[in-house]
Amino acid sequence: MSVDSNEIIGGCIAILERILADDSVPRNIRRVAEDIKMILLNKDETASVRGAVAISKLDTISNDPNMPLHIRTMVWNLASQLERIPVD
Repeated sequence: MSVDSNEIIGGCIAILERILADDSVPRNIRRVAEDIKMILLNKDETASVRGAVAISKLDTISNDPNMPLHIRTMVWNLASQLERIPVD
């Protein structure tokens, strides 16, 4: 089964947009989510590099005590999806 990096990244961007649109998300977490979205949209890097950087940033916010539980679940799902990107 072939995994298409662009499809994975597209799905992750959709999740990030849901996080960004949620008013219950603290600003610092929204700021990082916006950074991650920009990283994933950056075509200058390979998909695997963009995914690795995004996972690293997700790890920094995943333990934030101010994060709503439903958003934490979305962040874990996002990290899990990004881990599926094949190494180039």
